[in-house]
Amino acid sequence: MLELALLVLACGAATYLWRGLGVVFSGRVRPESALLTWVGCVAYAMIAGLMARIVLIPTGALAETLLAERLLACGVALAAYFGTRNNLFLGIVAGFAVFAALGALRGG
Repeated sequence: MLELALLVLACGAATYLWRGLGVVFSGRVRPESALLTWVGCVAYAMIAGLMARIVLIPTGALAETLLAERLLACGVALAAYFGTRNNLFLGIVAGFAVFAALGALRGG
C-alpha cells in the first residue's frame, strides 16, 4: 500500500512540476513561434496516430468489437463534433452512444 501511495505522489509531483514550469515560462513564449507551431503539429499527429491505432488495431476488450462498429462510431463522433461547431463533449457523447447501441444490438 505504501508503494502505491508513493507512486501516486510521484506521478502527481511530475504532473504539477510541468504545469508549474508552464506557468513560469508562459509569459516568455510567443504562441505563434515556429517551435510552438511545430509542437502543436506533433501533438495533433500523435493524437491522430493514437486514434487510428485504437480504431484500426485495437487491443483488449475493444478488439472483440467489429471494425464497422468502431468506424461508424468514429464517423458519427466526427460529424457531431463538426456539426456542433467543434463541441468536443457532444462529439464524444454521440460516438459513445452509437458504439454502445451497436454493441447492445449485437449482444456484446
